Amino acid sequence: MKILVIGASGRVGTELVKQLLADDHQVIGTTRQKETLFDDDNYSQLDLDLTAEKDAIQSQIDNDIDTVYFVAGSGSKDVLEVDLHGAIKTIQAVQDKGIKRYIMLSAAFSLDTSKWNTPGIADLKDYYICKHYADQWLVNNSTLDYTIVQPGALKERAGTGKIAINDGDSGENSIEDVATTLAAVLNASNTIKKAFNMHNGDIDIAEAIATV
Repeated sequence: MKILVIGASGRVGTELVKQLLADDHQVIGTTRQKETLFDDDNYSQLDLDLTAEKDAIQSQIDNDIDTVYFVAGSGSKDVLEVDLHGAIKTIQAVQDKGIKRYIMLSAAFSLDTSKWNTPGIADLKDYYICKHYADQWLVNNSTLDYTIVQPGALKERAGTGKIAINDGDSGENSIEDVATTLAAVLNASNTIKKAFNMHNGDIDIAEAIATV
């Protein structure tokens, strides 16, 4: 499968690309970094500017892409330009290209504003507002076969291969397990047109994904 990973140099993006390449997919990663991120015959790279006009973004996307992942993040800088407007421009560009599958990395309870006063979310209100409306656009203003993955806090620790889904807790996630979950939904048709919260738990990732 030919896959575009928008945000390949981020913490989750790097791990996701590794897993997709290990599964023998052809991966195009986007980054503003100059050096090539992966030495693999199935990997190529784009310098994609999410603050550019939608048509400029669209012109860099190949017509034969099978799936697009959006795992880019502003790191709390330019959240409006990247996490909101940048995300929506990629949704529009992908749809205009006729590409159907779009997998969004979001944040726990991004679509449930009643949870936003909980610890860990209240301090990220601007980011959450951006993720909320980007996700809303994907759900309500696109015809894409989307999946929205909404992890809690990201931690740089070894993955367990086990998660919990939609249990009402934002929780914490190893970056590796988030990437594994993103890779797992690629061919999970039951996740199309679905959004789900996740954190590290006690259920094998493949088994958990089957319950979405």
